[in-house]
Amino acid sequence: MAEISLELIKQLRERTGVGMMDCKKALEETNCDIEKAIEVLRKKGAAIAQKRSGNETSEGLVYAYIHPGSRIGVLLEINCETDFVARTEDMAKFASDIAMQIAAFRPVCVSSENVDPELIEKEKNVYREQLKGKPANIIDQIIEGKLEKYYTEICLLNQPFIKNDKITVSDMLKDLIAKMGESIKIKRFVRYEIGS
Repeated sequence: MAEISLELIKQLRERTGVGMMDCKKALEETNCDIEKAIEVLRKKGAAIAQKRSGNETSEGLVYAYIHPGSRIGVLLEINCETDFVARTEDMAKFASDIAMQIAAFRPVCVSSENVDPELIEKEKNVYREQLKGKPANIIDQIIEGKLEKYYTEICLLNQPFIKNDKITVSDMLKDLIAKMGESIKIKRFVRYEIGS
């Protein structure tokens, strides 16, 4: 196996924000392939996020964002396990990015579990109208596919991340959870826009 240079470890750490030892292990595991190491770290981050998801999040922060031009504003609540994590630079940067995401992409709710059932039924009825004449056995599958696409438009966690459309906001949250080592949740948000 190739010798892992400190420079390569630092480069991976800068790109992922993960600790030095975890970066070194990921590089060892992938024979110094930095792109594969990033993928390994992202998978580990998802596992950590799943494991910590049940932990109580009674600390956190409320973040206020005013978009340049002062026509759009966002208030965002993010919860975590400790006030220490709530006050970190990483949490502030994450909150800023998410508030900008909300200002730009106009989500309606945090996740698909928060969508009003009446709204879902209304959408399904629209899709059924659009699909009249299609074979009955595939209509439900098509409707489910259309609903998934709809969730990427209205649910914050399902949206492509504004700064990197290859990942979702949910992926960003999982990465932050892995980095911070504790449960973090986007609790709620309100988006204000003058004239709407």
